Amino acid sequence: MFTTILWFFIGLTALITGAELVVRSASRLAGFFGISRLIIGLTVVAFGTSAPELAISIQAGIDGQTDLMLGNIIGSNITNILLILGLTAIIPLKVHANLIRIDVPVMIGITLLLYAFAWSGSITFWECMALTGLLILYMYFLLRQSGAVSTPSDRERKKRTPLSILIYILIGIAGFFLLVMGARWLVQSAVVLAELAGVSELVIGLSVVALGTSLPEVVTTLMAAIKKERDMAVGSVIGSNILNILAVLGVSGLFIPGDIPVQSALLRFDLLILIAVSVACIPIFFTGHKISRWEGIIFLGFYISYIFYLFLSSGEHAALEAFSSVMILFVIPLAVFTILFTAGREWKIRQRFKGFGKAKSNTEIENE
Repeated sequence: MFTTILWFFIGLTALITGAELVVRSASRLAGFFGISRLIIGLTVVAFGTSAPELAISIQAGIDGQTDLMLGNIIGSNITNILLILGLTAIIPLKVHANLIRIDVPVMIGITLLLYAFAWSGSITFWECMALTGLLILYMYFLLRQSGAVSTPSDRERKKRTPLSILIYILIGIAGFFLLVMGARWLVQSAVVLAELAGVSELVIGLSVVALGTSLPEVVTTLMAAIKKERDMAVGSVIGSNILNILAVLGVSGLFIPGDIPVQSALLRFDLLILIAVSVACIPIFFTGHKISRWEGIIFLGFYISYIFYLFLSSGEHAALEAFSSVMILFVIPLAVFTILFTAGREWKIRQRFKGFGKAKSNTEIENE
């Protein structure tokens, strides 16, 4: 028991250190080459923080633990939105207009596509191949996206030497290595502790493993937010969710013999929750192009409720029916009403500005 707890804290330390190195390296290299922080967050940082999910999913798939693999992917995406955006909203985050126009709709679209693939009760090799193909198209689109590259400042050009570039690349590689190894150590120790409590494989994937493999996103996003790399912070969350479906599920599915079975519980509850929280990003991001503290509190509250539901469901607790009724009849409608009310108020404000001929541009909103 002591050794397991020790490895848990060693893994957590490695994650925090790796996140710091990744953010520092990515930010500096972006400045050297005039690459947008948003693009760095959606690609390099998102790929790095999704590496634990990919490694665990491939290994779980090869070992036949497909419930753990799917639970990891779906649970990680729910965690990324509810927990990470909820935590980072402590530091109110500005949201880039391109995320609202392009990347969030992409995230919602591929989540709906995942649900459509899973509806038959399994995900086939060819469906994983289709997800991998969409990954290639999405990466190509990002590279072609206008405004991805600009002319670096004179100060950045002076700092851009072959040695400095090599140093920051090595720092980034070291950071990614610590992220992957830290997540592995932490998840392995956490799974042992969870199994001692008699929790099912699917619930372990949706909760403990999902939280463990999302810790790189948690610490990387918090570090980026603290360093005021806010495009990188939110971009890495959205990018990681997209990559978890297209890359982690798509690529790992290519290594699994036969179809990937999908439990009916995922279709009835967890995938629907993922779709709902993905759609909820649109009105929250739309209102002032930022995530406010109270919106973050709503996300955190839903995450705590979701984890509580998982453990009640796993143990078939007597309080499960009452808790589910409260969630369905009170909490969820209240949250939906709040989000719609906020979006409606923001729309009225914008219409008022248009009426006075003072409509705000996206740039003005982002710079507020």
